[in-house]
Amino acid sequence: MIPYATATSMPPILRIRALRCEYPGEAGPVHALRDVDLSVARSSFLAIMGPSGSGKTTLLHCAAGLQNPTSGSVELDGQDLRGLDQVQLARLRRRRIGFVFQSFNLLPALSAIDNVELPLRLDSRKIEPARTTELLTRVGLGNRGSHRPHQLSGGQKQRVAVARALIAGPDIVFADEPTGALDIRSAREVLRLMRELADHGQTIIMVTHDPVAASYSDAVLFLADGRIVDHLPRPTAQQVAGRMAVLVESAEQAVHGTAVHR
Repeated sequence: MIPYATATSMPPILRIRALRCEYPGEAGPVHALRDVDLSVARSSFLAIMGPSGSGKTTLLHCAAGLQNPTSGSVELDGQDLRGLDQVQLARLRRRRIGFVFQSFNLLPALSAIDNVELPLRLDSRKIEPARTTELLTRVGLGNRGSHRPHQLSGGQKQRVAVARALIAGPDIVFADEPTGALDIRSAREVLRLMRELADHGQTIIMVTHDPVAASYSDAVLFLADGRIVDHLPRPTAQQVAGRMAVLVESAEQAVHGTAVHR
């Protein structure tokens, strides 16, 4: 098992064991994940990186209950996702998991307030306007609640998406390239927000290709060919970029059938 963050005596919020995910391919099965073991501490901010095709998005989707693995187990706060049917998985995602997408996924006809409250409405839960206002204020949009997505900047849209991910009080927030569609300034605002959330107790797992984004995390896991191959605690952007350069070079040499000498 790869260590990932600061030590804690509390049970991990997420535990993954022997996770495998395969897809059919023309030349045989494609192994997206190969026996991945991972434990994630509560209140930690974990970044996942790797070359294209390394399995990072597949790992994120399996961990979030969006995709069924071929084998292995995913436990969220002690609950094994293998025993849940699709209805139960959907309920779990609405109540215990937040998800932030690269493309925001806001409904254009709804205001920021209505977009944030949407998960509660879908789950037939009571709406507490004060809670919505508090969240929008927390992400710096207290005066933008009535605005629709087309009236917001990219960074503001993503902060609405973060508030929506938090509205149900999730155990864990998954973020899939949350700054990939943002300019540098907006990306920095969103990353600072996510760092602040983790510092106040929210668990965050983020897939990113950006070494600067990864440097906001507590630790970075590096994937290659469906396996966790490296781990970097307290990362700097320069360290992350260096590790990624080695992995990308190795992946390119493997594609061309040449050995890696390092």
